[in-house]
This record gives sequence, C-alpha cells and structure tokens, in this order.
Amino acid sequence: MRFCHRDGSTVHLGYCATVHPAAELDELIAGLDSCAGAVRSALGVPVLGVGLWFPHRLADRLANSPAALSKLRRALQRNRLEVVTLNGTPHAQFTDKVVGTKLYCPDWTDPERLRYTLDLIDVLAELLPTDVAYGSISTVPLGWRVPWSKARNRAAREAIDRVEQHLARTETRTGRTIRIAVETEPGCVLEMIGQATAWLDRYSSPYGGTSRIGLGLDTCHLAVQFEDPAESFELLWRTGVDVVKAQLSLAPTLVDPGDASGRYVLGQLGTPKYLRQVREWGGPGVDDVAQAYELSGHAAWRMHAHLAAHAAPPDPLSATTGVLDDCLTRLVGGGHPLTHHLESEVYVWPRATRTQQALAKRIAKELAWLRDRLTALGLDEV
Repeated sequence: MRFCHRDGSTVHLGYCATVHPAAELDELIAGLDSCAGAVRSALGVPVLGVGLWFPHRLADRLANSPAALSKLRRALQRNRLEVVTLNGTPHAQFTDKVVGTKLYCPDWTDPERLRYTLDLIDVLAELLPTDVAYGSISTVPLGWRVPWSKARNRAAREAIDRVEQHLARTETRTGRTIRIAVETEPGCVLEMIGQATAWLDRYSSPYGGTSRIGLGLDTCHLAVQFEDPAESFELLWRTGVDVVKAQLSLAPTLVDPGDASGRYVLGQLGTPKYLRQVREWGGPGVDDVAQAYELSGHAAWRMHAHLAAHAAPPDPLSATTGVLDDCLTRLVGGGHPLTHHLESEVYVWPRATRTQQALAKRIAKELAWLRDRLTALGLDEV
C-alpha cells in the first residue's frame, strides 16, 4: 500500500513474506499467488508491497538468471504486488529442529554474508518500481554477541564498507538507490539503539543527506529491550543515523512473572525452533524463555515474539501497542517521514492459522489496522 505524506513524499506499507518461506522459485511464486495476492484482494488496494526473502541459493539464481528474474517479475505483476524491500537476515531455510543462534549465521565476518547481500542488491535493483525513492534490504546486527572481538569487528566493518561501495556502483549503473537497514536484536552484537548508532555513525550523511547504510528499526525488538522510543529517536537525531526501514509488530508482556499460568502462556508463544529472548524490566535477560527461571521475577518480562497489533494476546499477557504507536508517530507523524518503508513483520499467529487462505485473512486484518493508524496520523492512502 502507498500513502502520501503531508510533505508530498510516498510512504510504503507492506508485509514481510517470511511467513510463507520458499526455498525455490516455483515455491516462492506459489506463495505470492495463494497468499500475497489474496491479501491484496482482501484489502481492495491497487498495489500491495511485499517484502520478499530469498535463501542464498535462490538469491544467486535470481541475480544471475534473467529468465528466472523475469518469471518472478511476471508473478508480481499478475498479483499486482510491488517489492521495495527485501529481508536479508536469514541466509537459508533451516530444517533443523532447533535453530538457535544459527539464524544469525553467516555473520558479517563471513564472506558468504557479503556475497549473499550483494546478490540481494542486484536483484532488488531489477525488481524496484521506477517511481520509488529507494529500495531497502534488512540485515543481521553484525552477528551473535559471542564470539565477538575487535578483529571480528574490523572484518565486519570491512565487509559493510564493501557493501557501501557496491551500492554506489549499483546506483551509477542502474539509477536505482538501494539502502541497507542494519537491525538491532536482543542478544546480538548490536542489540540496542545506542550500540547501533555508535557503529553506524560513520555512514551517516552530513547536512541532511541520505546515507546508504542505516538502521532497521524493529518495534518488537525495541520493546523487548525496554528501550524508550523518545530517547531512542533523540539519539538517532543527534547522531544523524537514518532509519532506512521500520518493521512493525508487538512484543508480549507478562506484567506479573510470579503468575505461573502467565509464565506457561508466555512459553507457548512462538516456537522453540527459534530463540525467544526474554528481558526483565530494570534487570538482566536470558537468551530463551526456557531459561526464564533464572530471572528474579521482580518486574515485568517481555519476550521476542512478533505479535500482531489488531488482536489481543492471550490472557494474562499484554502487548506493547503503546510502543508501536509511539514509534509510528515519530516515524511518519511529523513534517517529514523518518523512513519511507514500513513493513508488518508478524510471526506469531493463532495455531488455527494453518492454510494460506487463513494466513492471508490475518495479514489483511493486520495491514488494515496499520492503515487506520497511518490515516489517523494524517497520511492519505493512494
């Protein structure tokens, strides 16, 4: 969906297609036909943005096969979908029963992460609509926090610098501007806004320019860390680090960790295949909810599990709707948008959401909820 901001620029709203992952091109296209197209139809919009994810083998194929890329482009056109952003965080489709920290591998010290990202840049430059300001690709927060060292940090810096050079060459070659959104995430090298701004500061553009490397702001991750939106956006303003892309969802909150039933309900959200980091207000955290017994329980817990905003979480949990609303207001409610890319990134759906048709209905409801919020902030749907 597209919205006209009061300054005349376009703000894009779409959803992250990792909810129907695909290892091969035909599988990806089947997801577009059965789910993404149905979401667009349910919303009744002329075009819908979808944030695609390609595992590394498919990214390599699309970057090097004009025929494969043309086949994908035709699928997007017939479903009236557009791609302005890609999810470049997971490198492969994991078949492991437990993925854990492997989700962040290869990290930015591994040349394979660089190769994968360069492929994504080349693909997005070809898929990007001609009338958009820029395309964006989200990526890992450098890597998991251990093992990390000054040497690994230098290697990551060198790799990101090479990405920046490739982005400049791509813009010269194609006339398309592509930008990288480095996310923050609990447990990673860059898990809080302060860490991210310190690392990304060298890529900020002076005098109000546009940087090619900036922040991917995830409202669930920010909420899990109990970061204050006002302080976070103030820090971004002071450092000049751009918000390239914002991913929108809620984090579940257990106000009273002493409630055994509440701890049980929290532990049932999401899947143990992936880490479900838990943070305690004013205190430490753990890398997975299964370790939450190590926390004191003296104050509220929040967990890394991307919830939808349009539906209440199961009792006795609450969710971080206020954080999402605050971030949206700061991102697009002012005189100029801080980002032009908004993406719904919800992973935790009711267990009854098993078919593509049921998933499409849920996604459409979530995007409709976000559309109402953007309209209330003064944006006009176009």
